[in-house]
Amino acid sequence: MAKQSRSAPVRRSPRAARRTPTRAPLPPERPVVAVCAAVLGVLVAAEVLYLTWLLAAPDADLVGVPGWVVVVLVVLALWPLAGAGLVVLGRWPGWAVLVTGSVLPLLGLLGVAALFGSLGAGSATWWALLLAVGPLGGVVLGAQRPVRVWTAR
Repeated sequence: MAKQSRSAPVRRSPRAARRTPTRAPLPPERPVVAVCAAVLGVLVAAEVLYLTWLLAAPDADLVGVPGWVVVVLVVLALWPLAGAGLVVLGRWPGWAVLVTGSVLPLLGLLGVAALFGSLGAGSATWWALLLAVGPLGGVVLGAQRPVRVWTAR
């Protein structure tokens, strides 16, 4: 009786074999969704800077805005701008920075729209809702799978 040689031993365990994790293949080029998300991140930054300028302008007829409020709003504007740069470059936390940087302006604009709506200022309510389209687009496009895969490198 001849011995049979086997190249691999037979597995006789009742448990399933451990699966090796497979990584999703990287896209060969930057997806269009990532570019659109980055453009919306720049739009969010421009909107926040514009609203900060409206608030802190010397002829705004306000008693005075503290300097720390202006600094916080400028940092809030730079946050989605940094996320847009990271998304364009394909760096790792780019999509998360872009999405979190767009959520706060979105919530603020929706709060302003709710305030104006409750006060009966119809035109101002619609303008606030129109300004909320930029941050909403940044959140929606920044969290899409092609952007997450692109920035997972």
